[in-house]
Amino acid sequence: MKYVIFSKGDEKSNLLRLTIVAEFGNYDMVYDEVNPEIVISIGGDGTMLAAFHQYENRLDQTVFLGIHTGHLGFYADWRPQEVDKLVKLIVKGKFERVIYPLLKTTVRYALGKQEAIYLALNESTVKSSGGPFVVDVFVNDSHFERFRGDGLCMSTPSGTTAYNKSLGGALMHPSISAMQLTEMASINNRVYRTIGSPLVFPNHHLVSLQPVNHNDFQISVDHLSILHRDVKEIRYEVSDQSIQFARFRSFPFWQRVHDSFIED
Repeated sequence: MKYVIFSKGDEKSNLLRLTIVAEFGNYDMVYDEVNPEIVISIGGDGTMLAAFHQYENRLDQTVFLGIHTGHLGFYADWRPQEVDKLVKLIVKGKFERVIYPLLKTTVRYALGKQEAIYLALNESTVKSSGGPFVVDVFVNDSHFERFRGDGLCMSTPSGTTAYNKSLGGALMHPSISAMQLTEMASINNRVYRTIGSPLVFPNHHLVSLQPVNHNDFQISVDHLSILHRDVKEIRYEVSDQSIQFARFRSFPFWQRVHDSFIED
């Protein structure tokens, strides 16, 4: 089996990486940074996000697996002290493939520039690069509201435990093929109105954000943030691509929620 290891870069994670590479050397495992069949992330959820974006062009051929060297993450099932057991399980090659939905973000420009397309494992956010943030929100080409505030966040089901949660969004199980839109400090008074609640859209819905009086936006996709100028439209939809995680044992999503936010 071809594999690659992404390390957070700290001493603990790097030493663990060397240990796994050494143990894999005793088996028919090939280190391949170009065409890996399994990507092993050592660190936290941020490390997994970096690994995902590195290999997002191989999602139908690659599975991902996480080892956490800090606090428990939503994409990391294994602890450092379990590495010997994990190595043997990986070598046997028998695991369940668990599929999580992804978010597709399409940025279209006013001046005919080629559109930009991004995939997100967690979320995409939109904020003004300067001046007030005002956009018209369309759902399936039907005008829904005019939003005024700090910005908007569209998350995947697995990403609802990240920034979305801090914005007051609901937690969604990753088996649900959907996306969730949450507000950042919306303006609501006698003149301006927004829905004021998180919105969950099924995978056949398309959400479009169209600028009203300012078309330069700071758009983030997971850990990446890019300034986009002369934006005509930002389109969100559940991607027809998905990420596959290798599961060697049961670790229910709601147990992860409990361990991360209530007690471990």
